[in-house]
Amino acid sequence: MAEHQTKLDVSASVLYHYGNFPPQHIDYSRLIGPSNEAAAALGRYDQMLENLHNSALLLTPLRRREAIISSRMEGTVSTLDELLKFEAAREEEGESAKAQYRLEAFEVFLYERALQKAQSAIEEGAPISEHLICSAHELLLAHGRGAGKSPGRYKGEQNYIVGADERKVLFTPIDPLQLKPSMEKLIGYINDDETDILMKTALAHVEFEALHPFRDGNGRIGRMLITLMLWRDGLISAPHFYVSAYFEENKGEYIDTMRRVSADGAWTDWCVFFLTGLRIQAERNLATALAITTLYDDMKTTFQEVLSSQWHINALDFVFERPIFKNNIFRQKSGIPPDTAGRISRILSDKGLLTTLIPASGQRPATYAFEPLLTLLRA
Repeated sequence: MAEHQTKLDVSASVLYHYGNFPPQHIDYSRLIGPSNEAAAALGRYDQMLENLHNSALLLTPLRRREAIISSRMEGTVSTLDELLKFEAAREEEGESAKAQYRLEAFEVFLYERALQKAQSAIEEGAPISEHLICSAHELLLAHGRGAGKSPGRYKGEQNYIVGADERKVLFTPIDPLQLKPSMEKLIGYINDDETDILMKTALAHVEFEALHPFRDGNGRIGRMLITLMLWRDGLISAPHFYVSAYFEENKGEYIDTMRRVSADGAWTDWCVFFLTGLRIQAERNLATALAITTLYDDMKTTFQEVLSSQWHINALDFVFERPIFKNNIFRQKSGIPPDTAGRISRILSDKGLLTTLIPASGQRPATYAFEPLLTLLRA
């Protein structure tokens, strides 16, 4: 959804629903089925996570995919391989690695960092607040194309959501002069313990997008909040649930249903759409997580047989966390003695378990890819 502050055709624009949040009229009878199905699907997904010996390691790939898809919905197009190559270069070279890669890859990386930072703050006891949201936004837009769009600060001028032609305004968010009290009301609603978690998350998301509090990055921050709310309120035990893929696949319906909330008071229709998306994406995330787990278990046996080393689990965990990496980083950070690590990477490469992306040359270390995991994630 493009956002502009220039002269546009606003004749058919839907206006923000002033004074109508939280909604007074919702047909809860229509939500019983979708809510129960979404809760059950999330429960199955969460149970699988709790049974994993290291869910953070095995589900890091899902977080990266969420960063790519959520960013893509706002026009930042990058790929998993590009993001991982950038992360590998940055781990070795620091901020100077930015010069070697497209800006889009760095912007996707910032989305991932902003989500991790918000999760860490909540783990340390911080509430979901305006400060937490603005801090995530400040990091999200810290560099790149968003750096000039007031990172971490609310909009000072009216913004708009426009169509594909970038001229016709589809939606006019709240007036900046009325934004602050409306954000305070939204935060109060998010922290209301009396409201059903799924209902609260559905309504908070559409309200945040309708407020559109920032000049840029609203969609990405709004989708972060879904994961943070579901986790903070205990519906999932770890912050590893992501829904952007469903929204991207149904982008037209996603935007239209949100617009009808303001145009026609279609809050119930929005909740049905949102809850259906949670259910479908929970089922997909479960399938992907199971596939990752199955691959890990299979590779545990393979690495043990191929390496005949007490360090085979260290090597396996490293390539699952960094499926594209530089060999010197493997020697430094895998927890394996450096000389042994060098021997292990050579064996894995010789056996075809690692693919050489960039061969070693002089002082330049080799860059490897763990294709079994990458192939699964690209599907």
